[in-house]
Amino acid sequence: MPPLLRVLLVPLAFAVPTVAMPHPARAQNFFEELFGIGRAAKPPVPPRGVPGGVQPGTPVAPPPGAPGVPGEAPAAEVPRAPAVPKQPVVLKAPAEDNVIGQELMHNGLNGSLKLEKAGAGLTARVILPGTKVSQPSESCTVPWNGGTPVALAAEGRPEGLPRFEAAGGECPLRFEVVEGGVLVTSLTSSRVCTVATADCAASPVGLWGPAAAALIPRSAEFDTARGTADRAVRENYKLMTQRARSQDVRPIVTEQAAFSSDREQLCRTYAREGAHGFCNLRFTEGRALALATRLGVNTAAVTPTASATPRPRRKPQPSVDGMNPDAGGATGFPD
Repeated sequence: MPPLLRVLLVPLAFAVPTVAMPHPARAQNFFEELFGIGRAAKPPVPPRGVPGGVQPGTPVAPPPGAPGVPGEAPAAEVPRAPAVPKQPVVLKAPAEDNVIGQELMHNGLNGSLKLEKAGAGLTARVILPGTKVSQPSESCTVPWNGGTPVALAAEGRPEGLPRFEAAGGECPLRFEVVEGGVLVTSLTSSRVCTVATADCAASPVGLWGPAAAALIPRSAEFDTARGTADRAVRENYKLMTQRARSQDVRPIVTEQAAFSSDREQLCRTYAREGAHGFCNLRFTEGRALALATRLGVNTAAVTPTASATPRPRRKPQPSVDGMNPDAGGATGFPD
């Protein structure tokens, strides 16, 4: 028997003759309460019907993130679908005069394309770059249609850009004028024009524009305009899908999904495209104008609703003495 229990039981043993022996169950309860065994060792059971043992009337803490709880961040709001514009976003449409007389190069690298006035119409003089048929590892150039200027037929602006075509000759081509360049596509199923007499397989398809050295100083301007053009494409695409019939939505979505890959395929060969972004910008502007035209806008007669003019920069705030000793013109802390 433990010493402490013997010490406590001795007085009780002497008190037995004078005090009536309590009921056995009561005595057991007395020892259980005294030594913390039995029911005394068990935690109190909460009242039935109260989840978690919370007493009725006790305020329940709000969940984390609920409004009005100090120190907790507000719950995240359910994102709303972007609003669809009511009218198409129109960019400034280029005029064919902006490239007349300029010497343009295929992908800004080689070849030569020049549009010239001829009465009320235009002519094109092109030197096509390519590779030799007999020696594909060697480059070559071949004059388009023998080197004589070719009269171009004006086709209006069916996709928002001024369009001209030369359906005859050995290489039928289409010319779409952008700002500072010309997009050339083939009117046949082949992208390659082979001139057997010159032993040259030419590739005229792509963007003809200035060399990279003339474009890199304008990279900041192109970057700002690219953001405006991207937004115009997104807004016009959303408006077109909203107006289209249900059976016509899928082709529109498919075409828009292919837009980025088409742009990458066209511009990846332009000289130093990553340093200036000229090709990406002009192709995106053409897409925005094409969508606006499909939405019923006459891009040649409507005032642009989107401008790529850079925003004026804010004037720098005057520095406070002692707050920024490393800034130019600021006064440092005294030694």
